[in-house]
Amino acid sequence: MIDSNTSGALTPEETAIRVAATLKRRGFSERRFRYLGVGAITLALCFLVFLFAGILSKGIPGMFQHYVTLEVMLDKERMDPKGDMSVGSLYSGDAVSLVGEALLRTLGDPEGRKDKRAARSILSSGSALRLTEFALKHPELIGQRVPVKLAVDDDIDSFMRGFISRDTPESDRRLSDRTIEFVDVLNQASLISYEFSDYLFLGSASRNAEIAGIKGALMGSIWTLGVCLLIAFPLGVATAVYLEEIAPKNRMTEIIEININNLAAVPSVVFGIMGLAIFIIAFGLPRSIPLVGGIVLALMTLPTIIISSRASIRAVPPSIRDAALAIGASKMQTILHHVIPPALPGMLTGTIIGMAQALGETAPLLMIGMVAFIVDVPGGVVEPATALPVQIFMWADFAERMFIQKTSAAIIVLLAFLITMNAGAIILRKKLERRWL
Repeated sequence: MIDSNTSGALTPEETAIRVAATLKRRGFSERRFRYLGVGAITLALCFLVFLFAGILSKGIPGMFQHYVTLEVMLDKERMDPKGDMSVGSLYSGDAVSLVGEALLRTLGDPEGRKDKRAARSILSSGSALRLTEFALKHPELIGQRVPVKLAVDDDIDSFMRGFISRDTPESDRRLSDRTIEFVDVLNQASLISYEFSDYLFLGSASRNAEIAGIKGALMGSIWTLGVCLLIAFPLGVATAVYLEEIAPKNRMTEIIEININNLAAVPSVVFGIMGLAIFIIAFGLPRSIPLVGGIVLALMTLPTIIISSRASIRAVPPSIRDAALAIGASKMQTILHHVIPPALPGMLTGTIIGMAQALGETAPLLMIGMVAFIVDVPGGVVEPATALPVQIFMWADFAERMFIQKTSAAIIVLLAFLITMNAGAIILRKKLERRWL
């Protein structure tokens, strides 16, 4: 009889000890991997919270600004020189002098050119335009003295927020001592208020931070994304259906598939250069219009939509196709009625990813000229416009302190726009999933 110890075989006790040690090491490795995963997620969440905290801490104050309420005499002859209450007549009126007189009267009619200049520097340069727009909305008040809220200059707003200290020597700050004294007078009279900024959402591009807004850029983004969606979604889905269901599997289709996959990794600025060379230089389309921007963004997002749509079509069970063909459906009927509907939720997911990418792109739009200073709000896809990411890029380059907060506020609007768009697409996807699956 051979001894188990001399033959190299393990006894049951030794086997149990080794198995227990192996299980212990395996359990330790699994716990370590779990802790690393939890740590990575926690670190990512901390960075996300830090990012959003920084944006919100600057962006929420950027949605508010300081206004001063003045009793303005809407003199009919000076507000409406032509006497017909037309838009042209009101815009040609002497609103500047009326605003200045109301401010000086509130401050006790200071004398001297220097004091008057210091007083007028309190108000924004857009105060006269705001008074004219007020008169257009309330023509029945012409000829009366009415309270009107006017935005203060960005330097005054920075002073009210504490970014400019009165303890700083006068030669080292942007506000004179006399201007600060006038601000104190208005503040003590409770004429300066801190309110939600209507300029942010109703104003357009401006070099003056206190009257700058995102209305034009937001409408430009909506028009651009509309063009992008109308081109990219049907073209991307049609390409995916053709490659997966109709096209023969040969070398040509393989080359097309490889090129589509490669296009998904091409830098966005390359698409901007292509749009500049083809649509603007070769075809002669105007610069800085949503039509060109939407086409460029559509070409950039097409690979993402095609790849995700193909994956969705490939995930449809072959039994659905076989069943449709077995009951006499044609090839196209099978694709349109039995393949695309179950694959549509995945297609929408790819579209969400592509549109989200297009929403935040700046480089392609810069190349086609959408960085131009556009004051008017675009009314269509062929009118000059800028986009919200480009507006944020431009504001971040300005030196005024108030533009920093307005940049963060615009980022919040951009994120809200993206979340709303994604939420709508997700709801639509869920409804289609319940309908077809």
